Amino acid sequence: MSFSAPSSGRREAVFRNLLTHTLALPIALSEHGSLDELAMDRPSTTDDYRWGVPVLESVTSAALASALDGLAARQRAIANNIANVNTPGYTAERVSFEDALAQSVANGDGHVSASTARSLEPTRLDGNNVNLDTETLSNVDTVLRFQFASQAAGGQFTAIRAALRTS
Repeated sequence: MSFSAPSSGRREAVFRNLLTHTLALPIALSEHGSLDELAMDRPSTTDDYRWGVPVLESVTSAALASALDGLAARQRAIANNIANVNTPGYTAERVSFEDALAQSVANGDGHVSASTARSLEPTRLDGNNVNLDTETLSNVDTVLRFQFASQAAGGQFTAIRAALRTS
């Protein structure tokens, strides 16, 4: 059994399909058959092109971006909490996004915003409820999760870069 390389037109069609559907890159074929950025001053040449779709938009990439945003917000909240550990009347901030993210991914979207709320934990006599031990553990957990999510996002870009090089 022998395998033959797809024709130039077929390779171009496969590559275009990869870019427009899988990666959601706005491209169009120019008159000479080369890939060209879609001009913004004329209508699209494809029926399925969606204006305003970010590059590399998929549920996975959207979920990773949302997770990184949520973890960054949590890191800021932890820093605020630690900075105010001795401030009378200060109540700790808590950032949540995981449940909303899981629901969003289940619905096929992946976009969520983190929500910040004040902690309802009991306070000390001065009205402050920041616990340095809790904040330190939360910080370690958040840093590890952020590293994991950023490595996953980097892995996605590495795979896409490799796919584009072999095309």
